[in-house]
Formats: sequence, C-alpha cells, structure tokens
Amino acid sequence: MRRFLLTALTAALAVSATPAGAQGVPAPRPIPPGEPPVTVTATRNEPTPLEFTADKLSRLKVPAGFTLKVMATGLGNARMMHVMPDGGIYLTRRAQGDVYYLKDVNGDGQFEATERRRVAQNMSLAHGLDVRDGKLYVVGEKTIWVMDMAKDGSLSVPRVFADGFPDAGQHPARTLGWGPDGYLYATFGATNNDSPTQNPEEATLLRLSPDGKSREVYSRGLRHTIGFGWHPVTGVLYGWDQGSDWHGDNIPPEELNVLERGKNYGWPFCYGDKNPDPYVNVSGIPGKITKAEYCAGTTGSVLNHTAHAAAIAMDFYTGSQFPAAYRNSAFVAFRGSWNRNEPSGYEIGHVTFDANNKPTGVTPFVSGFVYQDGDVWKQFGRVAGVAQYTDGSLLFTDDQSGVLYRVLYTGGK
Repeated sequence: MRRFLLTALTAALAVSATPAGAQGVPAPRPIPPGEPPVTVTATRNEPTPLEFTADKLSRLKVPAGFTLKVMATGLGNARMMHVMPDGGIYLTRRAQGDVYYLKDVNGDGQFEATERRRVAQNMSLAHGLDVRDGKLYVVGEKTIWVMDMAKDGSLSVPRVFADGFPDAGQHPARTLGWGPDGYLYATFGATNNDSPTQNPEEATLLRLSPDGKSREVYSRGLRHTIGFGWHPVTGVLYGWDQGSDWHGDNIPPEELNVLERGKNYGWPFCYGDKNPDPYVNVSGIPGKITKAEYCAGTTGSVLNHTAHAAAIAMDFYTGSQFPAAYRNSAFVAFRGSWNRNEPSGYEIGHVTFDANNKPTGVTPFVSGFVYQDGDVWKQFGRVAGVAQYTDGSLLFTDDQSGVLYRVLYTGGK
C-alpha cells in the first residue's frame, strides 16, 4: 500500500509540473519590437505666481463688445461650479474639501460675505459636481457623494453614492455629469504621466447606473479628461484630454475627443490623430505589437490645441446674451503650463463649431493672465471652472487667488 501511494503521488506531481498543451515546453514570451532612439528637449518653466489685485484687471483681454468684471474674491481654492435656475451657485473647493453656496440676493453683481456660505464639508478633494432630481452630486478622490438640496441652498449631510474608485496619484481632479440617457458619467485620470496603469478604472470615463450600484468603463486611454459635456444640438459627448508631460514643447497636444462607448483613445502610446508617441516605452503595449499597429486600433482626436495648456473645464453656451455666433459653441478653461519654454494656457478659450455642429478651432476669449516681464514669466491667475450664468453671461473661477469672474456682452447685437 505504501509503495502504491508513493507511485501515485509521484505521477501526480509529474502531471502538475507539465505546462498544459505544450508537451512540457512553455510557450515563448514575445519580445517587444524595437524602436529607434529619440532625444527630447524638455523645459520646466513655472511662471512666477502673483496675487490678484484690482490693477491687474486691465491686463486681461476679451473680444470687442465684451466686458469683464469681478464678482467675488477671497473664495479660496475655487474650482467647479453648478448654476441653479434661481441664480444660486454651488462651488467646490478642492483643497478645502467642501462646497460653498453663493447667491447675489441684492442684485448688485457681487457676492458679498453675507451672500456666501459653506453648505457641505469633509469631502476629500471635492471637485466635479452636478444636479439631478433635487440632489447635488459631488465627486472627490475615491468617492461620489449625494446630498439633498433645500430651497435656500442648504444641503443635507453628504452620503456615499458610489465608492472604491482608483487612487488619485498625479491627477486628483475628478469630474462628473448626468448624461441625457439618465446615467452618471465620471472621469478618473491616470495616477502617472505616461505609463500603463494597473487599475482598469484609471485613465477612463466611467458610466454609473442611476442608483450608483453598478458601473462600466465607457471610454479608456484618457490620461486626464476633466472637462466634458454633451453638445446641446447633436447630443455628441465631447471631452478635453490633457497630454503627457516631459515630451517637449509641442507634443502631445491637448486634444478634444468625441467620447464613445468601448473606444480607446490611445494614451499613453498615442496622441492626437492616432500618432505614436516616440517617448513612451513600447514594452508596455498589450500584445507586444508596434506602436503604429496599436495606435491604428485607437480613436483619434477631432481637434488639437497647444501642448500643456491643461484644459480643465468645458461648458457649452446655450444663452442668448452673447451674439448668435456663440450659441451652441463651447468655452474651455486652460489652466496653464509649467513645462513649456513659452507658457501655454492661462486663459479661457472659445471652441468654435461650424454649421454642421462640428468643432473647427479654439480662439482666445479671456487672456492676459500670463505675461513676460523682462526675462521672467509671471502669472496672476490659474483658471479652473467655467459655467453659464442665468442671464447668459459667462462665469469662471481662478483657484489660485480665489476670484470669481463674469464676462458680459455689452456691445451691439
């Protein structure tokens, strides 16, 4: 009996040590294809930050017929906004992890101290927000919260709507929005600059069920898409993605994508219109194929903009205060570069669309926050959130100095 057991055990060990389907020889692991060497010239150039003061307002430029005003200062790390039909504004402050409520009660175009109050707190890295069915939804680093709204702007204690999202890493700014299909969409950037991520929910746009209990990866290959939204006429979902750093002054560009279900937008191996990025290691590509082969299977951008401008928010304009040419176009906040020889961004851009509602280009709308003083670059504003106000004017925030700006059209129609 002992000899029988020993023989059976030896046979079992022999079977378990033999790789299946290979007659004892493991399949060779493919070797990544080679690539020629490339050299990059990169620059760290962070313009000297300055506090906002009233005299600096004259440096800012807007198109003819428009006027720029300051509605509030001293708001702290003012990031994203949601404007209610009655003019109340919910404002997230990421560094403070809270939500403020602002309302111009006396109608003087200012938010005095008595017209602003904190209505929610203790939400780590609170950033993107949206409203649906009398509830405010806010996304932070790894959690989406929901709060009941009262008529006076007050909120209930935040409760978890969905949780367990990826770590923030290098890109902690998350955004969300309720889609026309009744599902909640939320973006979660990559934890690093230009390497494949381990968590399948990183560098993606997620789609969550209305109750928050289930979710899917809607689009992937998105390094850091913060500003996104649906075109008011076509319903097409657009999103601005931030390209990788340290790849030179001009690549990768900031790119506007049409975000579709199941599509891969190429990061970190591709940029723009399916262009292989020469500075990313090819060894991380799934399947060990060439970059060109991989990029051919991805979805390219529909519009590119100056590298490192750092698009951070986008809002489609549906108001009637601005001239008709602005209707159904979009405004985008470009936060500004820190690794480009000549700084890019530090402005509100206008995304133009043609008669067929296709994007055609980006032009400056509010500029002048960054300037050269001798050999030194300086800046006095890092724009963040952008939103349409109830009267059709445009609001945008500066989270460096805590300023809320308003752009009105005062020229002839």
